[in-house]
Amino acid sequence: MITNPTVYLFTLAFIATFFFLLESKTSFKIFKLIPSVVFIYGASMLVASLGLFDTNAEINAICKQTKSNLLPSMLFLMLLQVDLRYLLKIGKSLLIAYILAVFSIGVSFVLVMFAFGFSPEMSRAFDALAGSWIGGTANMIAVGEALHVGKDALDDALVVDSVNYTLWVTILLFLVPFASYFNKFTKSRENIAYLEGVGCACTIGTKRYWLLIFLSLSVSFLTQYLSTLFTFHSTITTVVILATLFGTLGSFTKLRELSGSSEVANSMLFMIIALIGSHSVIKNFSGLGVYVFAGFCILLLHAAFMTLGAKIFRLDLFSVGVASLVNIGGVASAPILAAAYNKSLVSVAVLMAIMGYIIGTFGGLLIGSILTH
Repeated sequence: MITNPTVYLFTLAFIATFFFLLESKTSFKIFKLIPSVVFIYGASMLVASLGLFDTNAEINAICKQTKSNLLPSMLFLMLLQVDLRYLLKIGKSLLIAYILAVFSIGVSFVLVMFAFGFSPEMSRAFDALAGSWIGGTANMIAVGEALHVGKDALDDALVVDSVNYTLWVTILLFLVPFASYFNKFTKSRENIAYLEGVGCACTIGTKRYWLLIFLSLSVSFLTQYLSTLFTFHSTITTVVILATLFGTLGSFTKLRELSGSSEVANSMLFMIIALIGSHSVIKNFSGLGVYVFAGFCILLLHAAFMTLGAKIFRLDLFSVGVASLVNIGGVASAPILAAAYNKSLVSVAVLMAIMGYIIGTFGGLLIGSILTH
């Protein structure tokens, strides 16, 4: 049993690194449907379930401290990639589809939560899930921390996310060959030719990891200090909102040109996911069927709204599918769907997914506010 906090962190870092390298350095097809972050969570949860980690005060303290420092750092770096000026270049159809996707997901969450009448704790966990399905896993963690979602409830939400996300990716990829039939039904014109060549604000070049780490940790310390001076809802909510705002403002400066921010941010995300999994045990996941079913009902309502919107606004299947998956799946899977239509459209999917990082946290918090009134 591991009782030393340093060895505990090293073990989690090893798990995160192993699955990241397995995804990036191999051609295993399973990673096209299930990203490495799911395996990182599952592996750390399995290790915890086997009793390898001791739950002493030192390990609990370093887990909490590490998450508190990495969360705002990660949000800041992720948002540095965003260039809002490019949003207007992705085309009218995709803009309409993206707005429709965000709106339909939010409404679907509210309707399903009212229909199922979950406990307040589980409702807050689904609020965090809404953050993920509007933005990404990072937003889910941010909303969960801001709303003080309990560990067990957040673990359940992560499982619901993984199961329904995998199913949704499979369905959308299955529908690609039927695009012409869908477009005929909606009387749309394919948006693909117009979108070729649209770029992403992301940069790839010499990695300036240490500078990025220094900047992100400085923002983390600053947001935590400011949260002691004033709060919006709670300390962690204030930290999350400030980190989001600093990252968005930073994207308008030359900081956006620093290469490697995505890689450092993803490394932090992987570590946070491993930390969450290390405090989970498999026995806590009995009776999750109703939660997974609720998640599926949200996706069905979302699909119905998207189909209706596609008919009204004459949207093509590419626009509808990518707009949906950049919310549900994020940057890890949306490019795969875009490539299934045309490889030149990958950058469009990446751009839209990155935009979700801005509104994901606020979207989850807004849904939580609606459900608690």
